[in-house]
Amino acid sequence: MKYKYSDEATAGHLLLFEGEEGFDRHYFSRDRGNKYFTIAWNTGPAQSITIDGAEHAFQSNSLVTLLFDQSFTFEKAEDILAWQFNREFYCIIDHDHEVSCVGFLFGSTEHLFINLDDEAVHKLKLLRDMFKAELKTTDNIQHEMLQVLLKRMISYATRLARSEFVPEKKIKEDKYHLLRQFNLLVETHFRQEHSVSFYADKLHKSPKTLSNLFATYNQKSPSQVIQERVLVEAKRLLAYTPRSIKEIAYELGFEDAAYFSNFFKKHTQSSPLDFRNPAPIAKVGK
Repeated sequence: MKYKYSDEATAGHLLLFEGEEGFDRHYFSRDRGNKYFTIAWNTGPAQSITIDGAEHAFQSNSLVTLLFDQSFTFEKAEDILAWQFNREFYCIIDHDHEVSCVGFLFGSTEHLFINLDDEAVHKLKLLRDMFKAELKTTDNIQHEMLQVLLKRMISYATRLARSEFVPEKKIKEDKYHLLRQFNLLVETHFRQEHSVSFYADKLHKSPKTLSNLFATYNQKSPSQVIQERVLVEAKRLLAYTPRSIKEIAYELGFEDAAYFSNFFKKHTQSSPLDFRNPAPIAKVGK
């Protein structure tokens, strides 16, 4: 079943999907005009989710968060409960002081699969029921009530993700927010800026300070985060658009197509052309 709230004045949308067999998203074609953020809950057995062409395991009773410009399909969409919303309904950047999720909960390179214990499952079921009740109630405070519920949903998902992925004993609150600011800056500028020094300067930190912080948080360096974001976008543009390799190179901030091709092959062991047009798999004769 699909529930939808629309605000004609702001073009804000909130959607809830439950048991929808055809639930998916194709950003570069059918869904280009609908810029929805997604929080998906696998309520059934373990299955797979394909995000921008890459397949991932999606365990039973876990959440995944997805950006508005990502494409995805589920192995068993009928087992998915999902919330979708656009910036016009609730802008997570403008309201970051309320939910503290920007640069952490929603990302293009690190997909957070958040495991749910029995208590979390119980709370999400209560939230689901409250959403459904409010989506069926048309009155002058419906918009406000749905925003309150969405804020609670995002805040709770952020809290669960932090408890699972952020080493609280090692990273204090200010360091956590610095990581989020770095990730947001990368998302904003990766098409033009590929150097750690650019982002360090924006944050008024040294590149070494950022490197030490990321070493505490995970095994990736700031430069790897930037490179992976560029690679993700390159793969998406190669797979889903007809743009030439030269056009893609220019769009992603490379001086020429050869430099871009060398960068892509170094990190993927495949040229951009081979990635776009993979060789057919030879059939083994009987």
